[in-house]
Amino acid sequence: MPILELPIALAEIRSLILDDATFLSAIAAGKRRASELPVRRVEIRPVEVRGQRRIQIVQHANEMRTDNYVPVRANRAGEPARAGGGAEAGDLAAAVDELLTLPFGNWHVETTQTTYQLRVTKKGKAQVHRGPAPKATRNTDHDRAKQHLLAPDDPVFQILGADADKRRQVDAFLRSLRAVMAPAIDRARSENRPVRVVDLGCGNAYLTFGVHRWLSQELADIGVETVGIELRDELVERSAKRAAEAGLERLSFRPGTIASAEPFRGNTPDIALALHACDTATDEALARAVEWQSPVILAAPCCHRDIQRQLKNTRTPEPFAAMTRHAILRQRFADVLTDTLRALILRERGYRVDVVEFIDSRHTPRNAMIRATFTGGRSATAGAELEELSSQWQVEPALARMLATG
Repeated sequence: MPILELPIALAEIRSLILDDATFLSAIAAGKRRASELPVRRVEIRPVEVRGQRRIQIVQHANEMRTDNYVPVRANRAGEPARAGGGAEAGDLAAAVDELLTLPFGNWHVETTQTTYQLRVTKKGKAQVHRGPAPKATRNTDHDRAKQHLLAPDDPVFQILGADADKRRQVDAFLRSLRAVMAPAIDRARSENRPVRVVDLGCGNAYLTFGVHRWLSQELADIGVETVGIELRDELVERSAKRAAEAGLERLSFRPGTIASAEPFRGNTPDIALALHACDTATDEALARAVEWQSPVILAAPCCHRDIQRQLKNTRTPEPFAAMTRHAILRQRFADVLTDTLRALILRERGYRVDVVEFIDSRHTPRNAMIRATFTGGRSATAGAELEELSSQWQVEPALARMLATG
């Protein structure tokens, strides 16, 4: 592999990331010799936000940070740079320049034209490897096409009878999973075994099938074992038949409640999922995952009736009475308050938490995603905020109650 001066190699990476016509993804990880990093890992990729293409930068540190930027090409066309996101977002080029100054030891960039890998040597030089574009994303006309982690025409979707909206939800969920799944994969690799995934309250199992199919392709060297837990026997039976029809090995379904689920017979899951589990079923899924100390948790909540009922039956603290006076406002505030309390509980229990929009609200109004990765570092600040917020609004989060009695 050729050895380049580091500034020259980093300049190449910059140009690849900022070329919106061809850019697919970039990952920076690992620190250089005798250096310290403020973040462990950075991931950059295109996303769709409210029907508009954005470049998303996810920084993994004690607190995960997600920012969305207008592509450089769009900026040149006159669109404002600020795109909104997990935090304030400004100019994409400036953000990339800032990341390139950090002492990362490795960069991996993929475009529709090439795969570019950089490793910083002990002497501070750049060892560079240029390879072909990822096979699944190459095209001959060089036009940027929307890339799917799992192809829309995958036989699994045909067996499930998944429409376009379901396929988009699965793809969006897979992208959220990809952003945080490293701790789960690292644990499985260290123990030389497949990654263990559980989908709690899997329902019709669109997500279960999609996650298992994609991870089986991504982790062909170690494999994946996935279990869907569902209370309704008829759905379990139907999903099991579909898994057999699709020829998906190590994918199984079991009847039972979320609270009593033991998907791997004493072994804890690496990844715990829950998509649109209704009301406190989401809390049951989160509580079970916390009890297992699963390295990765992803939950997309559905309705939030429990806190909404409590708000209706308690006196609203001043000066916030107007926020709960009208039913529609009380419902929406209950959604925000419920997920805020859930995030605080997870942080207090040793998880790093990120709450994001995982798909445009045009496809589903329930589009919030709670992503959590276990660090073991319990947050005293989160515990204090949780106690103060619960006391002020006179509510008892279901998740706190379940963990206290579990």
